[in-house]
Amino acid sequence: MEWLNAHIEQVWFLIIGFLVLYYAVADGLDLGVGIIALSTRDEEKRAIMMASLQNIWQENQTWLVVLGGILFGAFPLFYSIALSAFYVPITVMIFGLIFRGLAFEFHDKSKGHSLWNLSFGLGSLLTAVSQGFTLGGIFYGIPMEGQTFTGTVWSWFHPYSALFTLGVISGYIMLGANYLILKTEGDIQQQGRHYASIATFFTFIIAVAIYLWTIAHHPYMAAKWLAMPGLLHVAAFPLLALFAFIMCLRSLRGRPEFAPFLWNVAFVFFAFIGLSVGFYPYIIPNMVTIKSAAVSSPKTLIFMLAVIVIVLPVILAYISYKHWVFRGKVGSGDYGE
Repeated sequence: MEWLNAHIEQVWFLIIGFLVLYYAVADGLDLGVGIIALSTRDEEKRAIMMASLQNIWQENQTWLVVLGGILFGAFPLFYSIALSAFYVPITVMIFGLIFRGLAFEFHDKSKGHSLWNLSFGLGSLLTAVSQGFTLGGIFYGIPMEGQTFTGTVWSWFHPYSALFTLGVISGYIMLGANYLILKTEGDIQQQGRHYASIATFFTFIIAVAIYLWTIAHHPYMAAKWLAMPGLLHVAAFPLLALFAFIMCLRSLRGRPEFAPFLWNVAFVFFAFIGLSVGFYPYIIPNMVTIKSAAVSSPKTLIFMLAVIVIVLPVILAYISYKHWVFRGKVGSGDYGE
């Protein structure tokens, strides 16, 4: 119990990191399929793409609500600063999610599908762009004085966050394409393999550029890469990400359908963990540590932990069962069932 009291902030940081990664993969593939659908003019193919997501898109978006609630309860300082700094992209993201939700609800019930196809694709793109600028702004650093945000409404908009946004879009397309390989057949599956190969290459190049730029921008992070034993802690994850990237490209040339998605998830996992380890112990680079951003009372965090330990496994078990029930390929007649 003494150890938990002393390290409860780090425990919650790990939980939030897991939820961010889970959301990035779960809703990332949704958004990626939506962006890919923008380049598809065939209405039947778009319907099949939407059908592949019909039974999972709602709970994938719900993780954003869970993340927001946990951040408000566990790290209220970070929550308040983030809302002030990223008001514009967060608002745009909400509208993007609304457009996607409307598309799923009304596509099969309307006579003209083109409007809802556009809503599905543009909503996905807007959401991905908003998330890219938000994450890029966080990783670059938020203008602060003490514990007060001192930037402007456009402080999140700069070259680094623009590059990060391109990486998020490319990464989501990569996830969406590999998901289509798993869930579809014929021309759509071949289209998925084509997009996956291109997106995997660009995602890797952008990820390397982000790593180098981040290390150069944050001296304390650079120090970990230039001295032992810090190098051992941060270098392992980028190397594992490189291995996952190679295996993902290799699997795309073969016949297995699940392998590309599996290695894609591994690549996202190791790349994100590598950046997070580099930033530790900061939750806002250079300004706010994990401990200072947490609520003042460890008892509150321990109570929240007791709740999440019970609730989270139940949610994950339900989602896993739902994925199992709706496993298999989708076809042109599956939408709206």
